Amino acid sequence: MAGATALVVLASFCWGLSGGIGGMLMADDWDAFVVSFYRGAIGLVFVLGWLAIRPRHSGLSNPRLWGWSAVAGLGVAGNFAFYFLSISQGSVAVAATLMYSAPIFVYLLSFVLKLEKPTPLKWTAIAVVMLGIVLLTRIYDVGAGGITLLGVGAGLLAGVSYAVFIFGFKYAAPHGSPQAILVIAFAVLAVLLAGLGDTSQTLDVLHTPDWPLFITLGILGAGLSFIFYVNGLHHTAPAVASIVAMVEPVTASLFGVVVLGESLVSIQIVGMVLILATVTALSVYSSPKE
Repeated sequence: MAGATALVVLASFCWGLSGGIGGMLMADDWDAFVVSFYRGAIGLVFVLGWLAIRPRHSGLSNPRLWGWSAVAGLGVAGNFAFYFLSISQGSVAVAATLMYSAPIFVYLLSFVLKLEKPTPLKWTAIAVVMLGIVLLTRIYDVGAGGITLLGVGAGLLAGVSYAVFIFGFKYAAPHGSPQAILVIAFAVLAVLLAGLGDTSQTLDVLHTPDWPLFITLGILGAGLSFIFYVNGLHHTAPAVASIVAMVEPVTASLFGVVVLGESLVSIQIVGMVLILATVTALSVYSSPKE
């Protein structure tokens, strides 16, 4: 349905903007973990409201729902924290594109665990994405690329963490409602990141002039976006969802260049195109089998 696809596009657009907003906050010396905490905590308020409006069939009395939702919470906490850490160590464009490349590393792990059968096409896709990562990050000359090895690793871990969230959400879904799963996941996130961030900065947010940015980040990056995504995904084909997911890294990259004044040299743009095109094509190719 066109309306459902539009919701997925809107969610991806919101996530792209949230990367740029997070970059603005960290440019003002806010800690990446503090920014991640408020993104998730404000999102928790929204999904609590969603659960209050639609409390039926929540499954909150089911222990399996709590267990798998907690796994989803670990994943979304890692995704937010590693993503913003990667941005703080490099740029929004590089961090967003590295996160988008995560399916390739999930494939590699699946090969090792014999969960997925290697094929020449998949190995070619992995090689192309690895080349794209080298070009995008300019890891052969880290100083020139403006991103540290920590930034590269964090960007990739953000994507792997998102895969963990999807895994947890998928196995929690049969046991309860999406809003109940998200409430538990965001609650786990809030508890984890509250202890990892700078305590004084966490309290300072409550009376900082930057509070409108934090509110906007939480609304777009975790509140409305996850509600849009979950509702849209029910009626969107996996292949279509894989394509429209490109909206996120493209939006984040444009925000970084236009608003934050970041720049990408031509070789980095080539690397970005290689990653986005290859991951999207591989996702579309794999969707019918899934």
